Amino acid sequence: MSNPQVAVVVRTKDRADFLARAMRSITAQTFGDWECVIVNDGGDPAPVDGLVASLSQEHRSRIHVVHSSTSRGRWVSANAGVLATSAPLLVLHDDDDSWHPEFLARAIAYLAANPDRGGVVSRIRILWEELRGEEYVTVRDEVFQEHLTAPTLGDTMLFNRFVPIGFVYRRTLHEELGLYDERLPVVGDWNFNLKVLARGPLEYLADEPYAYWHQRTGDVGAAGNSVIESRGEHAKYDALLRDEALRAYVQEYGPGLAMYLTKFIDQRLVDVENGIRAEVREGLSSLNVPQRAYRKLRRVLGRQR
Repeated sequence: MSNPQVAVVVRTKDRADFLARAMRSITAQTFGDWECVIVNDGGDPAPVDGLVASLSQEHRSRIHVVHSSTSRGRWVSANAGVLATSAPLLVLHDDDDSWHPEFLARAIAYLAANPDRGGVVSRIRILWEELRGEEYVTVRDEVFQEHLTAPTLGDTMLFNRFVPIGFVYRRTLHEELGLYDERLPVVGDWNFNLKVLARGPLEYLADEPYAYWHQRTGDVGAAGNSVIESRGEHAKYDALLRDEALRAYVQEYGPGLAMYLTKFIDQRLVDVENGIRAEVREGLSSLNVPQRAYRKLRRVLGRQR
């Protein structure tokens, strides 16, 4: 292809069925001016090559496969995909997620009409799925963070408010902010999203979700979701990133504000906990709980906090 408008980066490893679904999602887009790179992160190359070979010539001509002989991690793979493409717009399409057929068309139209925006975020529908026989079936769905009016920096500081499948952004963001942090086995998208939001606001594409985030609670191994299966790593690197940001702030501005807020917030939590205990005690007293049980519960409550 020459001069495609958007590059789609797909990271995969030994998930041929999911990858096939992802490619159906990409090739079904009503917007056709895309390129795609599949980064095979140390998995068996034969199923990936076979899947691409099974596509139409029109679609095969838009797809490039990068095979790695060893697993290098999701953010090394993401960067490899970014660097293997040339389109001015980028989006990461995880191999187990999918899109509405109008996703790319609407996102690219928005960015053409809003040249000051670094990207645009689709609302995201979570599709909870289970393996029934040989196929995954959606058993329920929900809109992710439906109450939010925009993907703001303040909200995203608490936790990641949008995932890669819903974010189309300009390649120039990498030139300005750098690539994904390859030190991170997880939360690399959250880390990048914070940098993007710190430079300027983002908007939702529409009220209707055009990106689908597939999740499976019981699956492990190749079929597992990183956000569920790697929950411990998410907590660890969330804490490390926060500590790194706090250290940078303290080195520049000193510890005063951070120390004050730490104590202030802790005291507010103490006040809330004490208020709850008082209400529980009053409620138990009014219910005529036997005195022995009442005294025991009061001792337990008194040891809390």
